[in-house]
Amino acid sequence: MLSNTKRQLAPAQLDALLRESTGIGCRVDAELTDGWFNTAYRVLLDDGRPAVVKLAPHDDVPVLRYERGIMATEAMVYRLAAASPGCGVPMPDLLHAGDGFLVISTLDGSPWDKLADELAPESASPLRRELGRIVAGLHRLTPADGRFGYPAAESALSAADWGTAFTAMVEAMLEDAARWNSALGVPPDDVRALVADGGYALDEVTEPCLVHFDLWPGNIFVRMADDGSAARVTGLIDHERAFWGDPAAELISLAFGGDTGADSALVAGYTEAGGRFGSGPAFRHRLALYGLYLGLLLVTECGPRGYQDADHVAFCRDYLDARIAELRALR
Repeated sequence: MLSNTKRQLAPAQLDALLRESTGIGCRVDAELTDGWFNTAYRVLLDDGRPAVVKLAPHDDVPVLRYERGIMATEAMVYRLAAASPGCGVPMPDLLHAGDGFLVISTLDGSPWDKLADELAPESASPLRRELGRIVAGLHRLTPADGRFGYPAAESALSAADWGTAFTAMVEAMLEDAARWNSALGVPPDDVRALVADGGYALDEVTEPCLVHFDLWPGNIFVRMADDGSAARVTGLIDHERAFWGDPAAELISLAFGGDTGADSALVAGYTEAGGRFGSGPAFRHRLALYGLYLGLLLVTECGPRGYQDADHVAFCRDYLDARIAELRALR
């Protein structure tokens, strides 16, 4: 995906960057073009290990407020998972973390969205159940300081309680939307009122956990059996947008890959592994608020990234419109 935030380096420049920072150079195999924010290259390190190098945007490239410092957030997630083997979440290993770049190990398999047409229909339910168990493990990761919101200090979007943190996250998105003249299709004060209406529901969340918030099929790696009759999840990638918050917020991006209802295979796996998303009117109200936040994000990010594809822009607007309508119906 073409994006104004992507930082391009020639193979010789990337080799020099790694050699100077880590003492190990690399040979570039290919640029991985599916990403929408960072630039990623598949490389072979000089010591023989295959790896992926992720480059953050240049410091002078405009980004959304929540995106400030998010590469360090991804490194934090890898370190937390490595220090908590009991969480059972497959993900790349962090090989190096430098100024504006990460080097991570490769994963077995391919992104789920690339295999969707090849997977046997009967494999869908077991895979979603397995994914639910993995997500429950991810949600066992918690912040040392007990705070909610985005981990990176650069964003200044954290608070001692979830309602304050989430309200600040929405306000930052509204400010970014104004900065980029994003056509939200709704007055900012209406958005603020919708969030305030759900304050009682946000206040029910008292313990923060790690929420990936970008678990669409492209960020879930899957490996098929040779005969295509079975498959397994081999890893989760792109953790940079993670925040400390309500586990129920995870259902928003997971819904892009399939059913997330109470009777779904995904929720069954999540519950089997000890997770609990919640239920009832307050739970449904929070889900609608998290959908609103994602809708605001999708529309607003089109500005700094320079997205002009009509179909994508229309999808983002339609998604936001639907989430606003959903919240208004709850009034």
